[in-house]
Amino acid sequence: MNAPADSAAADADDRRAVTGKRRIAFAASTDEDRMPGLLLLLRSLVLTNPAVCEDFLVLHPGLPDTAFDAARRLHPRIVPYEAADRLDVFRADAYDTVVAFGPGTVVLGPLLPLLQLRTGVGAVPQPGPDGRRTVRDDGLLVIQRQDIDGTFLTGLADPGRSGDAHGGDGRVDRALGRAPGLLTPVDSRYDFLVGRLYDDTPVPDSTAVLRFTDTDRAGYAPAYEARDRYELDDEAFRAAYCALSGPKHPELLLHHALPFPAGENTPVELVRQVADVHRQQGRYEEAVTLLTAAVDDRPDLPRCHETLGICLMALSRYEEAEAHLLLATVSPDFAARAYGQLARLAWLLGRTRDAHGYARDGLDSDPTDANCRAWYVRTREPRPPIPVAGEDAPAAPDAAPAEQLAHVALFADGQENAGDKVLPEAVRMCFDADTGPRRWHQQSVHRLVDEPVLEELNARRGVIVGGGGLFLPDTAPNSNSGWQWNIADDVLGRITAPLAVFAVGYNVFDGQRYRRDRFAASLRVLVERSAFFGLRNQGSVARVRELLPDDLRDRVCYQPCPTTVARHLDPDWTDPVRRDDTVLVNCAYDRANLRFGHDYGHFLAEMNAAVRAIGERAEVRYAAHMPADEKFVHDLRREHGTSLPVEPLYLRSNEQIRDLYRRTRLVIGMRGHAGMIPFGCGTPVISLVSHPKLAYFLTDIERPEWGVSVHDRALGARLAERATAVLEDHRAAVADVHGRQEHLWSVTRDNLTGLREVFGLPLPAPRIPGPRSAEGARGLHLPDTRTK
Repeated sequence: MNAPADSAAADADDRRAVTGKRRIAFAASTDEDRMPGLLLLLRSLVLTNPAVCEDFLVLHPGLPDTAFDAARRLHPRIVPYEAADRLDVFRADAYDTVVAFGPGTVVLGPLLPLLQLRTGVGAVPQPGPDGRRTVRDDGLLVIQRQDIDGTFLTGLADPGRSGDAHGGDGRVDRALGRAPGLLTPVDSRYDFLVGRLYDDTPVPDSTAVLRFTDTDRAGYAPAYEARDRYELDDEAFRAAYCALSGPKHPELLLHHALPFPAGENTPVELVRQVADVHRQQGRYEEAVTLLTAAVDDRPDLPRCHETLGICLMALSRYEEAEAHLLLATVSPDFAARAYGQLARLAWLLGRTRDAHGYARDGLDSDPTDANCRAWYVRTREPRPPIPVAGEDAPAAPDAAPAEQLAHVALFADGQENAGDKVLPEAVRMCFDADTGPRRWHQQSVHRLVDEPVLEELNARRGVIVGGGGLFLPDTAPNSNSGWQWNIADDVLGRITAPLAVFAVGYNVFDGQRYRRDRFAASLRVLVERSAFFGLRNQGSVARVRELLPDDLRDRVCYQPCPTTVARHLDPDWTDPVRRDDTVLVNCAYDRANLRFGHDYGHFLAEMNAAVRAIGERAEVRYAAHMPADEKFVHDLRREHGTSLPVEPLYLRSNEQIRDLYRRTRLVIGMRGHAGMIPFGCGTPVISLVSHPKLAYFLTDIERPEWGVSVHDRALGARLAERATAVLEDHRAAVADVHGRQEHLWSVTRDNLTGLREVFGLPLPAPRIPGPRSAEGARGLHLPDTRTK
């Protein structure tokens, strides 16, 4: 079996220019004679850092492309770079950070601390002939391109004295000498010279990078033994990598595991690992092919059956998926997990009673399983209301289906994302003051649209899909559409009720892979069928238009998320006269590797500095949209000793969530709705940009300066400065939010005018939000507790 042709990140979304995510590369120089040394370096790097896979820049004097074939067999991201000499690496401006290895280098340990460096030029000063410690031209260099200016490059071009004893002609050392503060000293373990190990001294256990210069084996046997362990042929190297325990980078695993050796019994666990990588990257067909062969006549492989069942679900092969998940339940170690997936599968198919039974079986297997507990609660039959004494008036009758609107969306319940609770109600408020079940037919976007569901949708006066980031390949993958709505193209084409896509977002993460063909085909049918197709930011509009033929692109228009205009949707809304003296912070952790890359430690340290600085002006509290968000609070306390009180928004009602956000003075949020909901409540926001959608929103309101990338080197100082400016002139900041909101409301109002005509709805009376009375409304007004 061959590795997929697009495994080298060709199918990954790249929006680093929007998110500010660092572009990182390793680098080394070579020529024809030194190629064996490069191959040894690559093998040692991969085997000692199996979970790290960045571009590997190979500087060369003009070798043919075929000269790098052997290197490409060892590493999936080899990038040849023609250069006059090794120091041209300072001009590799396609990357933000470059870790350049010196000649004769072998990697013995983890390199993550080097990837986490953020300033200057990192190097290990080595003893020079005059006793002064100098940076050698042939030594390890960790280059931050942001700090390399023309003056430094000019100084680097000065050849100086040829034959200098500083590992070259001393150009790097002299250039650094002309740029005070640019050198970032690095611990010697990352450029440990073999010459220090005379008399057969063992290599220190802490050594991460060992560099050979002009030494023979005599007297240095332990160092050469450490290097010799990486003198492997390709097959032995591949086997050594696949046999490693612990996390492996998905690209490296696919590169070295595939194709599986012909005629050999590949370990089942390795097959499962490779299949799981395919699953994570959206290649479900490949995963199913591998696992089907592995589990053939093998009911004793519960973990493989579980993974196979999940992949079959993603391909909408539900009957087969159920069979394999049931096989996985025979193992006590996997039963609860498999029952949780079975509950989700049954629910997707509308078999609520079966879903409840599966969840109950899962709890019988493991009473602590949170997923089974959530499905058990979600799928239990609602209890009839208890009659209240003295209430004789009959309940209002449900509207006839023809008078209802069908709403297709992600409906959060329990302790799920608070933003996904507020959003559906905000969408409904655009069309009807009554947002309850009497006026609305609710259809979860993830449940399969089969014939009975299609009939229910067509019986309504209209179908509204949205809002939210529904153009996303994972969360609840299906092969029917390739995005979140589980509907096949032929079924979508048979919707006869007026259809509107309202405030949906293209939510693919920077660096996330997905296969665009199925999504693009479904998208075309959706646009053709829709009476209105509005996306929640101009970035999404542009990305979706790229996937459509020319004749459909103009049908995609801009419709802001309705949470951003909440003040205009609530007929009882009044703005607060005074606010709590608080600043709310929110962070997100889903797909953390895509959000933070190698910068999470930096992010946490910078946030700690910002929280402490802002805390001198207001009380900083943490707004958790879901339980997983609280990782920030735990990590901040563990790593930096800073504690924050938590507001668990996932336990609050929609009204309580909005109330909290409109009573605070500033929200610093990473989740999209941790910015959009408070903004809609008239509260100033600063976005922690880890996803393109946050930058898209700020661009739409012409305030990109309200966002700071989580990768920003000066994140803490920038946040503190901007937060201070908001708090010091809060009245102006609030007025700016209100002014920005007017444009969004104007666009929304114009769109709704046409949509109401499509759905046959009356136009609402216009209103303008006013200030809250001194006494407050609905118990929201609190005394001004700001320090005078």
